[in-house]
Amino acid sequence: MTAEHRTARSAPLRVGDVVRVPASTSNLGPGFDAMGLALELYLRVAVRAIRPDRPGTLRATFASEPPPGDNLVSTGFAHFARVGRAAYPGLEVDIDSAIPIESGLGSSAAALVAGFVLAARLHPDLELTEIVDAATRLEGHPDNVTAAALGGMTVSAVDRDGRVHVVSRPWPTAVGIVVATPTCRLSTKRAREVLPDSVPFRDAVANVQRASLLVAALSAGSLGALREALVDRLHQPYRLDLVPGLRAALSVEHPALLGTFLSGAGPSVVTLVRGRNQIATVVELIKGAYDREGITCDVRPMKPHQPRRTPARGR
Repeated sequence: MTAEHRTARSAPLRVGDVVRVPASTSNLGPGFDAMGLALELYLRVAVRAIRPDRPGTLRATFASEPPPGDNLVSTGFAHFARVGRAAYPGLEVDIDSAIPIESGLGSSAAALVAGFVLAARLHPDLELTEIVDAATRLEGHPDNVTAAALGGMTVSAVDRDGRVHVVSRPWPTAVGIVVATPTCRLSTKRAREVLPDSVPFRDAVANVQRASLLVAALSAGSLGALREALVDRLHQPYRLDLVPGLRAALSVEHPALLGTFLSGAGPSVVTLVRGRNQIATVVELIKGAYDREGITCDVRPMKPHQPRRTPARGR
């Protein structure tokens, strides 16, 4: 059961059920705070007990290292327990996440969405749009949240009332994905602190051009346009000194390599590959770039977590 498939109007939550939410990469180069892509790397929450005697609470046991700070699965669940239209029982859950923490792969968004999905399974009058809007308010931006909730590649915008408008579509099978994750961590807060309050007008125009080109190129299958379409001027240049190996990864070239970008706030980096028969070659090239810098890094191919449908959430 995935988050986007089992939300509002799904079967009631029962002991033994497992909510599975995908990781995500965001920004995709120029699409800062607007674009996301769900990946086949998952956070899983198994329901161990439903406790009417502990209303609105979620107690979690972690299979591995618990996250720093608040448990965001609990945060998401407690949000609807406070503002929901009906009483919520408490839950006892087991959490097992393969998404590395503070890696730029949407671990916090996946946890929030998981908590909201648990609430939605208890009271299926909650709409998917409510989950996306609430998670975006807590997360602060919609890119990872929408990918985690809907799957596929998402493009999102938040209106003046805080409502999220999002379109999700399948990722093209002709474009392979390689993810490089250094062993270090980088908090989103720190990565945002280095960003300027304003940027030159020409840089804003350049990103509008390339974000538009990226969506059009992926839709049309014009893969040759992706290298230029993935170039960013709004956030990556300011984060180069924070992210170990980013410069080296961006400099790797190969005919099958379509382009490279910083995944979210980093330190993970994503490289897109033409087709699947060259993925192993690109993995070795990226790994070699990190090795030459003396940086320990996990480099692996990854599949997109595709949606079963392609929803458009406009208002």
